[in-house]
Amino acid sequence: MVAALLVVGVVGGVVALKSRTNVISGVAMAANVDSGTTPPGLTAAGTVRVGDSNAKVVVRVVADLQCPACKSFEKRNAKTLEDAAKNGTAIIEYDVISFLDRASSTQYSSRAANASYCVAGQDHSKYQGWFAAMFEQQPAEGGNGLPDSKLIEIAKNAGYTDPSVAQCITDRKYDTYLRDKTKQVLNGDVDATPTVFVNGKKLDSSQLSNGLDAAIAAAR
Repeated sequence: MVAALLVVGVVGGVVALKSRTNVISGVAMAANVDSGTTPPGLTAAGTVRVGDSNAKVVVRVVADLQCPACKSFEKRNAKTLEDAAKNGTAIIEYDVISFLDRASSTQYSSRAANASYCVAGQDHSKYQGWFAAMFEQQPAEGGNGLPDSKLIEIAKNAGYTDPSVAQCITDRKYDTYLRDKTKQVLNGDVDATPTVFVNGKKLDSSQLSNGLDAAIAAAR
């Protein structure tokens, strides 16, 4: 096992990673971690894809559900992303990771990200509504985080009423997969959340602050 610190800070409206290590979500990882059960309904890269598969624009949003800057980004851009998916302008890929377990006493970041995989395996058409609701009810940093019962309630209110979703949330079914996937993302071209790519091109801070409409229009 590797013992190291994952240092994060808020810089320019994003939660920035100051160093990359083998520590994800406050838990040291083995060098060769088993990827665990792969969640259904994901792309090969582990993203939740919403929208018309024939769209020429692909927007990838990398976020941690405990990240305050991600909440602000979602509030500014939720309608743009929902409209783009509905009208066929763009495919939206939600790449949920977990590295902020230190910001709660109950590993909320990991539990929330696991819930993302649980609902994604059921129905992508409800996913954006669930995603928005999760940020609307994002718990403050440094507290207990939302309990599993609340995560189940949010899922049900978003239309995920199948008992298997609730069971998946309480069992943390995709926890091992999540930790491995988060490690891979943070070892790639992601050093902050939110990080957004349009057709594979990483947007800079000014593009993020101006909203995504212009970036999506330019890529069409």
